[in-house]
Amino acid sequence: MKKFKVTVDGRSYSVEVEEIGAAAPAAAMTSTPSVVSAPVQAAPIKEDKPAAAASGITERAPMPGSVLDIKVQKGDKVKMGDVLLVLEAMKMENEITASQDGTVMDVLVGQGDTVSMEDPLVVIS
Repeated sequence: MKKFKVTVDGRSYSVEVEEIGAAAPAAAMTSTPSVVSAPVQAAPIKEDKPAAAASGITERAPMPGSVLDIKVQKGDKVKMGDVLLVLEAMKMENEITASQDGTVMDVLVGQGDTVSMEDPLVVIS
């Protein structure tokens, strides 16, 4: 068993390492102070539909809600500020508008769909 002193972020730890066999070393660590942390895992990205093309932008849901009405369809020309769809959230109707001029490349939701915050709604080129 070998003892080492390791400093991480300004904190010193006493570590004991034991080598077992020549092929596969194993380490047994003890430290002072003892810090236990759970592994961090990123939340999965919800992608029900294909991602937007590089030349287009994706309008995303600003809040969770239900799609009440879709005002555009694929191929429609839109101007910045045009209403793309109506999203009901907290019993209020919210108009989701185009953030740029362009052509609707894809509508990623349907009437009655429930969406979460930041879900893709419409792709505009």
